[in-house]
Amino acid sequence: MADVTVAQFADVLKVPVDKLLTQLDEAGIAVDGAQGTISEDAKMELLSHLQQARGLASKPAAVPRKVTLVRKQQSELRLAGGQGRSRTVNVEVRKKRTYLNRGVLEEEAKQAQDELDRERDSERLKLEAEKAALDEKRLAAEQASRQKQEEKERLEAEETARKLAEAQARKDAEEQRRKAQAATVARKKESERRASPKYARKELHVAPDKSGRRRKKKPVRRHVSVSSDGLHGFERPTAPVEREVALGDTITVADLAQKLAIKANEVIKTMMKMGYMVTINQMIDQEIAQIVVEEMGHKVKLLNENELEDALVVAVEATGEEKPRAPVVTVMGHVDHGKTSLLDYIRKSRVASGEAGGITQHIGAYRVTTDKGTIAFLDTPGHEAFTAMRARGAEATDIVILVVAADDGVMPQTKEAIAHSKAAGVPMIVAVNKMDRPNADLDRVKNELSANDVIPEDWGGDTQIVPVSAMTGDGVDDLLDAVLLQAEVLELTATDEGPAAGVVLESALEKGRGAVATVLVARGKLSVGDIMLAGQEFGRIRAIFDEKGESIESAGPSTPVVVLGLSGTPAAGDDMVTLESERKAREVAEHRQSKSRERKMAERVTSMDDVFSQMERGERDNVNLLIKADVQGSAEALREALVKLSMEDVQVKVVQSSVGGITENDVNLAVASDAIVLGFNVRADAAARTAIKENGVDLHYFSVIYEAIDQVKKAISGYLKPEIKETIVGLAEVREVFSSPKFGDIAGCMVSEGYVQRNLPIRVLRDNVVIYEGELESLRRFKDDVNEVRAGTECGIGVKNYSDVKVGDQIECFERVEIARTL
Repeated sequence: MADVTVAQFADVLKVPVDKLLTQLDEAGIAVDGAQGTISEDAKMELLSHLQQARGLASKPAAVPRKVTLVRKQQSELRLAGGQGRSRTVNVEVRKKRTYLNRGVLEEEAKQAQDELDRERDSERLKLEAEKAALDEKRLAAEQASRQKQEEKERLEAEETARKLAEAQARKDAEEQRRKAQAATVARKKESERRASPKYARKELHVAPDKSGRRRKKKPVRRHVSVSSDGLHGFERPTAPVEREVALGDTITVADLAQKLAIKANEVIKTMMKMGYMVTINQMIDQEIAQIVVEEMGHKVKLLNENELEDALVVAVEATGEEKPRAPVVTVMGHVDHGKTSLLDYIRKSRVASGEAGGITQHIGAYRVTTDKGTIAFLDTPGHEAFTAMRARGAEATDIVILVVAADDGVMPQTKEAIAHSKAAGVPMIVAVNKMDRPNADLDRVKNELSANDVIPEDWGGDTQIVPVSAMTGDGVDDLLDAVLLQAEVLELTATDEGPAAGVVLESALEKGRGAVATVLVARGKLSVGDIMLAGQEFGRIRAIFDEKGESIESAGPSTPVVVLGLSGTPAAGDDMVTLESERKAREVAEHRQSKSRERKMAERVTSMDDVFSQMERGERDNVNLLIKADVQGSAEALREALVKLSMEDVQVKVVQSSVGGITENDVNLAVASDAIVLGFNVRADAAARTAIKENGVDLHYFSVIYEAIDQVKKAISGYLKPEIKETIVGLAEVREVFSSPKFGDIAGCMVSEGYVQRNLPIRVLRDNVVIYEGELESLRRFKDDVNEVRAGTECGIGVKNYSDVKVGDQIECFERVEIARTL
C-alpha cells in the first residue's frame, strides 16, 4: 500500500483521527497533523508499539490457516414515490474473501498421511498375523480331517470285507441246500417211475417240460420267489409311456435321446424320415427338437433359458431421477491427419489448466470440462475397438469426431471411419485439421466428403464441419461447442443412483493386480465393494481408479474408471452391471458361458452355398458385401458391377469398398454387418485370418472380375422367387349329366383337346367364362377308374365340391410349372 494521510489511515482502521494522532505521538512518530502522510515503516513501528502496549510482543506469532477480509461499501439509492415524492435508501454492500495458507494445509495433509500410513502398517501387520494363525488352524483342521477320513475308510474296508465273507458263506450254504433238495426230488421221481407198469405211456408226460426219450432233457429251471405275495417285481406297461420333455434353445441328438429314454439311433431314424440328416453329436434348435418329440408321441415343455437374463434386466433397472450426462465421444480418422495432436492440445489446454480431471493414455479415456459442460473422450487405438464393440452389441459412443487433414483430404482410412460411423448409426462431426498449412483447402475437403455421402450443414446437409488447427489451437473451442450442441440435440440423460451399468472398454491381466478392466459407467453409481458382472466374468470390486490413476470410492455416469476384482478379463464391448447378490452374478456368468459354448456349436456360417435355404427361412432379404481390392479402379469397377445386379426382390448392398489387404478391422465390420468378404487380388493378414476363423466370416478370393460377378449372381439367383407358369393340357365338353348316389352329379364328357389327368387342377367354363376352379374327384372310363383320358375318348368326370355342371359346359385341365429365374 502506498503512503497515505493520517486521516485516510484512520478511516481504514475505523478509529477517530485524534486517537490515532495520540497513538502516533506515544510511539514517537512525528506527523504533520491529520493531513500529514504516514509511510509503511511508520505503520509497522506503530503496530509494534501497540503490540508491546497490549503485551502481545512476547508471544510467538501464530501462523493462521486462513485470512478473511471483509470490505464494506455504502451507497444511496433514490426511490421514486407517489405524487412526485421520493425517498432515499442507504445500501451497504459487503464483500468477504478468504485466503488459505498453502504451507499450513500441506503440513496438515502430510501429518494426516503419515498417520494414515502408520494405521495401514499396523493393520497390515495385524492382518498378516491373523492370516498366519488362520493358516495354522486350517492346516491342523485338514490334518485332523485327513486322519478322520483314513480311519473311516479303514472301518468301511473292514465292514465291507466282513459283509463279503458273510455273503459268501450264505451263498455256499444255499448252494448245498439246493443240491440236497435236487437230489431228493430226483430220487423220488426215479422211485415213482420204477413202481409204475412198463406199458404205462403216461410216464412220458409227467411234466410239461419232459419230452421223449430220444430228445435231450431240458435243464430244470428253479424259480426263486422274491416277494411274499408271489407277484412280479416289474410289470409290462399296458399303454405307451408318454413323457414330458423339457427343451431349451438348443440340444444335441444324444441328449434328446436321453431325455426320451430311448437309443439315439431311434431319434436319428425319426429325423431321417422327416428329412433331417443328423449325427449323434449334432446340435439342433428348439423348433426341430419340438417337432421330433411330438412326432414320437411325447409332450414338450419349452424352457425359458433367458429367465436369468430377464431377471437381471429387472434387477438393474434405473430407479433414480434422470439427469443430463456428459456425452461420450470417439475420435477417428487417418493415422497422420492430426488425431493425436488434436487430443494433446485438448489435454494441455483443458486438463492441465485444472478445468478437468486429467488424462492418462493407458486408461484409454479421459474427461474434459468446458464453460458449457463436460465431455468424455474415448482414446481408442484406431477403428478396431470401435467396430469390435459394435459387433458385440455395445453402445458406448454417443458422437464420433472424424479428423480430416485440410491439405490431404479424404483417405482410405477416412472412408472406413465414415462407414463405421454410419453402420453404428452414431452422429458424426468432421474436424478439418491443419488449417494453418499454406496448402489447406477446405472446399476440396467438403467436396470429397460429399462424394462419400457426408453433406456439410452449409450445403444443406446435417453434418457439422469445423475447421481447426491442432498446432495453434484455432477452432478447438468451436469443435467442443459443436460436440456439446450435438449432445443437447441428443438429450443425453442418466440417473446417478442405484445399480451401475456401462460397457467394458478394455481389459488385461497385470502382475500383482490380476484382472484389470477399464469400464465406462453409463448410468447408476459404481462403488467399491459392489458385485460387478461384465460379460462372462464377475467379482467383487476391490478398488476403483480414475483417469489420473488415483483411488476413488465411487463413479457416476459418463465416467471412465479402472476396476480390480473380476474373475477374468471380459471382452471389449461387454455390458457391465452391478448386482446385490454374488450368487446371482455367478449364476448369470455361468449361464452366459454355457450359452456361448452352445452357440458356437450350433451357429451356421453365412455362405453363398446356403443362400436359398436362408431365403426359405426368411432370415435374409439382401446380400451384404465387403470389397477389398488391390487398386482403387478395380474396387470401384467391382462395386458398380455388383450394385447393378440388384433387383426388386433382392438388393445388393456394398458395406465397404476400399483398397489394401484384408485386416482385422474389415473382419469386425463384416461381422457387425453380416457381410460376405470379397478379396480381389488381395489376401488377409494373420490377425484377420484368426478373426475369420473365430467369427466364421465367409471369405472369397478372386483374380478375375467376371468370376466375382458370376459368384454373386448365383447367390442372388437363390433369393429370386420362381415364376409360376400355367399351361392348358386338355379340354373336355360336357355331353350329359348323370346322378350318382356315391359321387353326386357326374358329367359325361368327350375329351376334345389334349388329355385330362386326375391329379391336375381344372376349371369349369360356361360360355367361355370361368365359373369354378378346383380339382377332380373322380375320372372313369366306363366302370373303371383311370388316371388319364386322351383326346377323342369319352369319360365320366366328377368335380369335387361342385354340383352345378350342365350340358354344354367345358372342363379345362391345366398344370402349373415353376420356372427358376436367373439374372
